[in-house]
Order: sequence, then structure tokens, then C-alpha cells
Amino acid sequence: MCSRALGQLTCRLFTEAGLQRPLKPRLLVQSGRMVSHSTVDPAEVRKFQALASRWWDEQGEFAALHAMNELRVPFIRDNLLNVHSVQQMGRPLSGLRILDVGCGGGLLTEPLARLGADVLGIDPVQDSVRIAELHLSHDPALRGRVQYRACSLEELVEEEEEAKEGFHALLASEVMEHLADLNTFIDSCHHVLKPGGSLFITTINRTQLSYVLGIIFAEQILRIVPRGTHDWEKFISPVELETLLESTGFSVECIRGMLYNPVSGAWSWQQSTAVNYALHALKRREEPQLHRVQTEGEKVDEAVHAAGQY
Repeated sequence: MCSRALGQLTCRLFTEAGLQRPLKPRLLVQSGRMVSHSTVDPAEVRKFQALASRWWDEQGEFAALHAMNELRVPFIRDNLLNVHSVQQMGRPLSGLRILDVGCGGGLLTEPLARLGADVLGIDPVQDSVRIAELHLSHDPALRGRVQYRACSLEELVEEEEEAKEGFHALLASEVMEHLADLNTFIDSCHHVLKPGGSLFITTINRTQLSYVLGIIFAEQILRIVPRGTHDWEKFISPVELETLLESTGFSVECIRGMLYNPVSGAWSWQQSTAVNYALHALKRREEPQLHRVQTEGEKVDEAVHAAGQY
């Protein structure tokens, strides 16, 4: 009875908002979409520019992101430890180079650096980077392991290709739903990662339930985040994201559903990926080309076959 009522409410909200029901999975491939070659959406930059001073207010607009660290930090740590052996007790990520894309004020950057990783946080919003640097200055122990830059991912690609160093892991947490071009973004992720490197993504599925909870309730009723923070049309389903990743040279290792409880202010893992989800993928290593010396018999066979063509 409750699920039917929720479904009816969802359909009515979709109709009033002028939105269609979720369509079949769309394939985000180069040949099927217009590619802007810039991942940065100027409208999104303006949104976060206005909020830049409030990144470290744990009771403010970014409270849900602060709380998400309870899930996403262990998710990143544990999956990286499955790929890399422990380097140092107390600092399990020591020796790993991590790129935090869309780092904002450094909410995820700093905890990973405390686990021993060398982390570069990048964000196109200059004021957010300034706030991140200011907050970092209060913790001298992290200064040698954290750097921030105001730039986009594609701007970083050329530098990394010249340096040929690469990152062990790349994080795009709550970033995908704010991008102008998913294809360029995923392609850039592939370029800056080392072979076998990890890509971690948390984002929002494009479903009726995510519209009700993520737009209607979170923005318009409960005001967990400012109105207009999200555009439902920019949400991407796990199927779409996995298809895009697999076509770009990644292998998806796991996808887990997440749900935020606005009453307790806590996140929990869920079987369902209908609203939020986390994903871990690995950049596939290039298969070595095996060169075999031909036998004399094989050379004769090839010559006979070639002669028969004329």
C-alpha cells in the first residue's frame, strides 16, 4: 500500500514538474552525444562559488557530505588495500598518489592524507580551493601530503602525460551530477591513472525515487541542500555509468547502494542503488603482445597461401 502511494505521488510530482518517467538506459558514447570537450559547467561553478565559504560548517549546506565520510573513506581505503599491500602501520595508504577531483573545501582530501596518501585536490572554483588551503594551514602535519589547485581535470591531463607519473587512485565524489561532459571526464580519468589504478565515484541514480528524495524532499521540503543544487536530468544510472566506463578501458569491480537518513544525519549501505550509490573501477592493464617466432613450416605455408592469391 505504501509503495503504491509513493509511486502515485512520484508520478504526480513528475507530471507537475514537466518531467518524463525515467527512460531506458542512455548510452553515453562519443558517437551518440555532442561532446563539449570541457567538463566544467559554468552554471555549476556559480552555484558552488556562492557556497564556498561554508564548506567546513558541519551543520550547514554540506552536512550530508561531512557525514558521508563515514562510508566513503573506509570504502576507498579498503578497496585500495585490496589492490596495494599495507605500506606502514597506522598509515595504510602511505606511498599512494591520489587525485581528488572536485575537492571543494577538502572534506575528503584531508582524511585520506591522514591515512598516509599524497593527495592532490583540484576544483574549478577558486574560492573553494582557497578555503581548502586555509583549513589545511591549521594542520601542519598534512602540509607535506596535500596540495590544492584551481583547475579542471582536463587541464591537468597534459601535465600528467608529460610527467608520465600517474595516480594510483582518482576520486570523483558527488561530482558526476554536476559535469558538462561525462565522456571527456571519464576519458580524462583514464589518462591520468596508472595502469591498474582505481577510480572511485559516488553519485545519484536517475530514478523516480531519486527525484522525490533528492530534489523534492532534500531541496524543497527539508532544505538539506540549497534549492537548485541538483538537476535530475544530469543524474546517471549505474548501468549507464558502467557502460561508459567499460567502453573507456575500465573494469567495474563493485557498486554499492547508499542512503542518507535526514533524521539521524547518517549514511548507511543499502542493497538498492535507486538513489545514491558508490562505485569502484580499475583501469585495465594493457595486454602484452606475445611475439612468437614462426617455424619454417609456417613460413612455407604462408608463402603457398600468398601464391594462391594470384
